[in-house]
Amino acid sequence: MSNAAASKAIVRFGVNPPAVEEGKPGSPISGDPKTRLQNYFTDASGQFFSGIWESSPGKWPVRYSESEFCAILEGKCVLTDEAGRAETFGKGDSFVIPSGFAGTWETVEPVKKLYAIFEPKS
Repeated sequence: MSNAAASKAIVRFGVNPPAVEEGKPGSPISGDPKTRLQNYFTDASGQFFSGIWESSPGKWPVRYSESEFCAILEGKCVLTDEAGRAETFGKGDSFVIPSGFAGTWETVEPVKKLYAIFEPKS
């Protein structure tokens, strides 16, 4: 849990940034995508998260158990659902990926996004 959640202080992104978590999506379909995550906020319940996420080019399968609001700051990505419907997003675009969405995430140009995630505990 971030200190801000414990102190009830407003969290300004870019100030006292959290450590960067580096990773790789599981089972890439194409490319060798690498991710960077800075989670600025986790609420006291552990169900709401917000921060900055980045990805290098690549494509991988996704299955969302959470609902996520995304605001693209840089780059371009394509989300394709299981029925084959594709949506392309770039700098300035905002969207929500609802819980239950399944398909693929493809980072076409390096992406940097703000995210806000709600994942109810089971």
